[in-house]
Amino acid sequence: MNGRKKEKKPLRISYEKRKALYGYGFIGIWLVGTVIFFLVPLITSLVWSFCDVKIETGHTSLKWVGLANFEHSLTTDPKYTEYLKATLGETLWKAPLIVIFSLFIAVILNQKFRGRALARAIFFLPVIIATGPVYAIISGDISSTGNTGAAQFSTMFSTNMVGELLQFLGIYGISDDMGTMISAITDNIFGIVWSSGIQILLFLAALQTIPASAREAAQLEGATAWEYFWKITFPYVSPFILVNFIFTVIDSFTNPTNAVMKRILALRDDWQFGVISSMAWIYFGIILLGIGIVTVIANRLIYYETE
Repeated sequence: MNGRKKEKKPLRISYEKRKALYGYGFIGIWLVGTVIFFLVPLITSLVWSFCDVKIETGHTSLKWVGLANFEHSLTTDPKYTEYLKATLGETLWKAPLIVIFSLFIAVILNQKFRGRALARAIFFLPVIIATGPVYAIISGDISSTGNTGAAQFSTMFSTNMVGELLQFLGIYGISDDMGTMISAITDNIFGIVWSSGIQILLFLAALQTIPASAREAAQLEGATAWEYFWKITFPYVSPFILVNFIFTVIDSFTNPTNAVMKRILALRDDWQFGVISSMAWIYFGIILLGIGIVTVIANRLIYYETE
């Protein structure tokens, strides 16, 4: 008192509020980037899918055409529906193979052996170097790289070794459908391995959660490796099967090397933004529908640990 101003006490923030503020600070940049680089383009593409888009000097003109772009994509475009069926068919058999292969390799890499760290790094290496030109050279798509000198290098990944082996063994009576399926799988074996790095890592994380007491109890009961896998390992990793399957489906559908994405990118170069927006939204809807069906089916089959 006595003519002196009362000193203000410093503002005190509780520890919980400080933690919350720190969290918002860390994700603030991500939120801004999500709004600017994801939500705004997403809404823009949705609007463009219903419009005739013309890019003119200094501005973009839009003319509302309703569902005309969607009708054009599904009925008039000579390649879109064909590529769409091909991509869906390839994903239908390729995604389960990638998940099964990833689980198989993860179980092996989870064992204790010399060079385990190197083996894990080798299987995860494609995730680091999986650039377009590298994958194009290895998969044999040399035309997209402009490097014809890499053709000899790519042939060792694309030789029909299984077909030649079947002919060598005198097996010629395989039906055309089965032969086509075998050829498709063997021709894409490197692509399956190349696309499994993240899935293997996730399965390894799930395998690390299995307590040592479970293995000890199984050994005391005399369980075989086969019984241990189905009674102990599979229940622990089964929730990750759905995660990996969804990741694999999305990764396959958004891969720029698949036929639908190539068609969309080709039309983009022709500045047909309204048409490609409708194609992208049709594609997006099919992806969501497929993931929804897989999720419903998987939730009935996957084991979830309950209290």
